[in-house]
Amino acid sequence: MKVNDYEVPEDLYYTDTHEWLKRENGKVRVGITDYARKQLGNITYVGFEVKVGDEVEFKQPFGEIESEKATEDLYSPVSGKVIEVNVELEDMPQIVEDDPYGKGWMLLIEPANLENDIKNLMTAKEYAEYLKKKLEEE
Repeated sequence: MKVNDYEVPEDLYYTDTHEWLKRENGKVRVGITDYARKQLGNITYVGFEVKVGDEVEFKQPFGEIESEKATEDLYSPVSGKVIEVNVELEDMPQIVEDDPYGKGWMLLIEPANLENDIKNLMTAKEYAEYLKKKLEEE
């Protein structure tokens, strides 16, 4: 699905801070949306405040992303245990620009209560509507 020039994959869930979540065999992969990476522009840094084994909390920061335009916190869409961190992004942050829904993923999390957290996220259709309203306001 597309909203203007922004990709919104239909198999993901979304936050109002433009992170995405993909379910994968009881775990979830997390990254930022196409909208977020295009708004940031040239991404110069991705840093993580968490490592494998750490606990993350729903809607709490797990790192930050910087560009020539801004520095933004990255927020976890679920609570749970960090299983994997895409540390490759620390050396090559441009991967997020090139492939935000693929190689630009950030964390793999074993969720503590996915069914509860997911109720607070948007489906692709809901996120597309949210994005349309946001773009109208800009």
